[in-house]
Amino acid sequence: MGKLTDIQIRAWVKAGKPLAKTDGDGLTFTLSANGTAAWVLRFRMGGKQREKTIGRFPDISLKRARELATDNRAKVQQGVDVAREKQIAIRDLNSALSIKELASDYEEKVLPSLATSTIIGRKQKIRDYVLPAIGNLHAKEVTGSDVVEMLERVADKSPKLVKSVLSATRLIFAHGIAKHVVASDPSAGISVKAIAGFDTKTGQVRVMLSDAELRVILPKLADYGRINELVIRILLLTAQRIQALMLTEWDHVSFTDKTWLIPPGDGRKSDRQFTVPLTDVVLGYFAELKLLAGLSKFVLPIQKLMKGKEGDGHMRQQTINNILNRLCADLKGKVRPFTPHDLRSTARSHLSVLGVNVVVAERCLNHSLGGLLAVYDVHDYLDERRNALELWSAKLAILEK
Repeated sequence: MGKLTDIQIRAWVKAGKPLAKTDGDGLTFTLSANGTAAWVLRFRMGGKQREKTIGRFPDISLKRARELATDNRAKVQQGVDVAREKQIAIRDLNSALSIKELASDYEEKVLPSLATSTIIGRKQKIRDYVLPAIGNLHAKEVTGSDVVEMLERVADKSPKLVKSVLSATRLIFAHGIAKHVVASDPSAGISVKAIAGFDTKTGQVRVMLSDAELRVILPKLADYGRINELVIRILLLTAQRIQALMLTEWDHVSFTDKTWLIPPGDGRKSDRQFTVPLTDVVLGYFAELKLLAGLSKFVLPIQKLMKGKEGDGHMRQQTINNILNRLCADLKGKVRPFTPHDLRSTARSHLSVLGVNVVVAERCLNHSLGGLLAVYDVHDYLDERRNALELWSAKLAILEK
């Protein structure tokens, strides 16, 4: 090395003509047609010509290029393919994805093949729990302790969510292993029982709110916003799943027929459509929501989208989960903690107390009748279900007096 000078190099750069000039011992100065000046080290490895770009000029001076070329030649003499070494380093850098980036890649490439309900639920767990806790960490750097700390925060809010959040976390890392972004899953070996203090495999007993609890809860709902109050009241009076209501569009609600049509799938956990008869009280709640929804196609649009932002989307279940958590905390032991799904259990329990036939009560919740009854009994008990829900609505009105 030593054939080139700084004056020559700067003159070539100023002239802007493509060229390649050797400094000796494999170090070459190159200037491309678009004016990019760079240092390249050419060498032989295993009988084959190889080359490595050391860096760009003037970021790498002539003196520094010679120093780097000497260092790299020493590695070559020791049998190291420095060109391959750089490729690996670049690949490792590109694969140093954050959890947020890895989760985004997982959502883009894996989730679309799953059921809509699964997509919605999994995205919600990732967005609300995984990303706020470990989203900014490099996937390779996440430890089991990081995952445990995240899950313990989830357990503080709702122990029942630990299992689904852990599952979402494991799926993200499984995707990372498949892409060779991570070598192992730091959530392996973590159990729900160790975090939440119970074993979800045994199942959880649903909460059926008593008359006394309902007397306390119903008047208090007005403190948490009218839309949230209407959602909770509709869920309690119709005994339907919260995700079905979140996904409901105005085309599904008939004020003339007094019905709410729940299409199959899409988070509604049924492979066939289901018609919910609406009492006059619930119909009034839907009419009020219609005024509040503005131009949205959804019965429950995201409030931010109603305030001038573009697009249209539906409310998320977590909004109501948070409201119920606040409600139970504010009532300070006067009621047991309960979830939106417990409103279904409550309705089902009270329908039995009201003397509603078990088949009608089960169909009110859109439960399959099962066995031969499901095969031969094709009647959907719409009128009977309407009468049952009217009884339930009347009881709640009495409890609230």
